[in-house]
Amino acid sequence: MKKIMLLLANGFEAVEASVFTDVLGWNKWEGDGSTEVVTVGLHTQLQCTWNFKVAPEKLLHNIDLAEFDALAIPGGFEEAGFYEDAFSEEFQAVVRHFHEQQKPIATICVASLILGHSGILHNRQATTYNHPTSKRLAQLESYGAIIVNERIVQTDHIITSSNPGTAFDVAFRLLETLTSTTNTARVKDLMGFH
Repeated sequence: MKKIMLLLANGFEAVEASVFTDVLGWNKWEGDGSTEVVTVGLHTQLQCTWNFKVAPEKLLHNIDLAEFDALAIPGGFEEAGFYEDAFSEEFQAVVRHFHEQQKPIATICVASLILGHSGILHNRQATTYNHPTSKRLAQLESYGAIIVNERIVQTDHIITSSNPGTAFDVAFRLLETLTSTTNTARVKDLMGFH
């Protein structure tokens, strides 16, 4: 069984988290059965960008990082306080752990800034929210990342993406990394992605 940590910062964007629980959940019941997602946060209750609240299954300080095979992180909004958790030392330590172990790390939209902040994207190709009105690409570049203006950029074990519209593609890319192309195609077909 592959255990995936879905790391949730306060102010995360719910749709970007739900693609991981859905795609990997469909795999658990309808695919090869090999994936299990555990939601993790710093607080017993987290507020999503658009106000509804969720309770993560585990608190970060109560888990053993070595139990997990991959890390998935949704983005969020500054206005919702996303970067307070995202840039915390606790989150940074998680990112560095998965990177040191060369385990898959999948991020959507501005979640790649968490990786940039941790230092692991220095001299690596990556992307983040790329709308022309946004300052986020420049922010990612300030961490030493090599900006590639593509929808999804994968460098070794690290997946970054450019906006919420990439969310399902990132989740399927993570599933393929953890299982196989054939299995991922089957789950995509069952979920109606053709």
